Amino acid sequence: MSMLLRGAPAAAALNEKTAQLVSGLREKGVVPTLAIVRLGAREDDLSYERVAVKRCAAVGIETRCVSLPENVSGEALEETLRSLSADTSVHGILLLRPLPAALDEARILRAIAPEKDVDGAAEGSLAAVYAGTDEGFAPCTAQAVLERSLVVGRPAAMLLLHRGATVTLCHSKTENAAGLAREADILVAAAGRRESVDAAYFRAGQTVIDVGIHYNEETQKLCGDVALAEADGVVRAVTPVPGGVGALTTAVLAAHTAKAAARRIK
Repeated sequence: MSMLLRGAPAAAALNEKTAQLVSGLREKGVVPTLAIVRLGAREDDLSYERVAVKRCAAVGIETRCVSLPENVSGEALEETLRSLSADTSVHGILLLRPLPAALDEARILRAIAPEKDVDGAAEGSLAAVYAGTDEGFAPCTAQAVLERSLVVGRPAAMLLLHRGATVTLCHSKTENAAGLAREADILVAAAGRRESVDAAYFRAGQTVIDVGIHYNEETQKLCGDVALAEADGVVRAVTPVPGGVGALTTAVLAAHTAKAAARRIK
């Protein structure tokens, strides 16, 4: 039976570090604060917002939830983000996505100050990730892959490269993707298709990180991109869904907010 790499222990360790950093900042009069901007009232957005608020509160980070109409104009949304970027009491900004199709997401994200882009959403933050500097923040899901000791895709690949890994990127057009995957010591699955990474991709000794999350109508359960039953007993270790990488993303979000506040006082 393969080892299940659950996210909770890694999240707890990261939360402990974050709480210590936040405590030190509060002693200096700095209260780390995250602004969460939400459009409309989609249940998945509301759920993530509730989890993020709870996670931040647990480590001493304040949150400011900004709710805008789902049909808000791009100009009004940009103005909200620019205002939060200029607000010295706000250290991190999270814009819940995806945005409505009518909005120019790339343009809107540029309204977030790079030093406050704690989910690594804008081009400036991603450029810092690719350059290997600490001027921006990686997307929380990509960073969560690293927090396992190891939009994910290219950001995760860059983070792994900076840790000394030799990285091969495969996509839907890659020939013999399964054969390339079997050669990997660490296989990060971010295919975006339910249980599409199956037995053909695995070999003994691998560590498999499943970034996907889907709802299986047949079993009425959450599942990932990895066919877990086919990985079990073959690979050395695999992250479950739910309870794997997803359990770490809000912990990373809180950690990024605390780091953004710490950078402000340096």
